[in-house]
Amino acid sequence: MVAFSEQQAVLVKSSWEEFNSNIPKYTHRFFTLVVEIAPATKDLFSFLKGSNEVPQNNPDLQQAHGVKFFKLVYEAAIQLQDKGEVATDATLKNLGAVHVAKGVIEPYFEVVKKALLETIKEVVGNKWTDELGNAWVVAYDELAIVIKKEMKNATA
Repeated sequence: MVAFSEQQAVLVKSSWEEFNSNIPKYTHRFFTLVVEIAPATKDLFSFLKGSNEVPQNNPDLQQAHGVKFFKLVYEAAIQLQDKGEVATDATLKNLGAVHVAKGVIEPYFEVVKKALLETIKEVVGNKWTDELGNAWVVAYDELAIVIKKEMKNATA
């Protein structure tokens, strides 16, 4: 069980709502950061294969990957506040299997976390605090634990 306060949940929720105010901009920024930090990740995403840059206004990037990713982290925060853990469900089981099939490796989880935090920092601007960042880190780390577990289950 992870302690996740109501205040942490409020911080994640409010920044999630700000993220939703400009999904095209923030999903583009997030994937640009991922590729800048770890160029090898580009080939993991079908919408980036064969491209020299992250495309603007790509519906796959915005909806299929960007929004779903941020929503999963947001939902992890809500589950942590309500239950003290991130529950494994069919979506996360499938995500574990997809990560294995795509060749996702352990260091990529840190890359994604760094890009997540930088994106949220840009989303909230001068409202950024260490407490806000920590709330996103806890939610992301707990979600990543479940996904990694499902990755192991997919290879077992």
